[in-house]
Amino acid sequence: MAAQHTPALPVLGGRKPSYRERVAEALRAALITGGLRPGEVYSAPGLAARFGVSATPVREAMLDLAKEGLVDTVPNKGFRVTEVSERQLDEYTHVRALVEIPTVVRLARTADPVSLEALRPVAQEIVSAAAAGDLIAYVEADTRFHLELLALAGNAHLVEVVRDLRGRSRLYGLTALAAAGRLTASAEEHLELLDALLARDEDAVREVMTRHLGHVRGLWAAHG
Repeated sequence: MAAQHTPALPVLGGRKPSYRERVAEALRAALITGGLRPGEVYSAPGLAARFGVSATPVREAMLDLAKEGLVDTVPNKGFRVTEVSERQLDEYTHVRALVEIPTVVRLARTADPVSLEALRPVAQEIVSAAAAGDLIAYVEADTRFHLELLALAGNAHLVEVVRDLRGRSRLYGLTALAAAGRLTASAEEHLELLDALLARDEDAVREVMTRHLGHVRGLWAAHG
């Protein structure tokens, strides 16, 4: 089962994830792949058995996810996976556009070309994961790419805001899009964005970012 895989967390600023964070990331992966379904209630002991770990880190990780709005606590039962409405998805997209588009456009003027080029292998990982239909690897690489790109702007708080928005949205629709063979086209936009940044073409960067976020919202709309 895909949810049993404990993915590697993005490492920003040299920080290594704790075991609790790794369990939380594995739970997020289960949300993405449909291993944990919206509206369902899961107990910490049940999830611990499923993931092959003790109940304590699972309970702690689920409390972390509750703070992020991904699950709700259900007294004496466990945790219910929250459902995200179309309106919420629209709001997340709007905020991401307000934050990410101008920030990335500015990077066309300010970012070190060496730092930008260093993101190319990550962008290629996204494309490879999309082609293979590996949703967990896709989300890992996609998250790493976007957060490390934004980190080049030098605003750590902005990076955390976007990390939170991405977590709340859960990149809905990936399963359906991968099944339809449409995920690769969205993945390739990461390489297109890098090329525009390296060319210092602000208009092209704005166009790619606007199109990419629109496609992301389209992925969410494909959910279900």
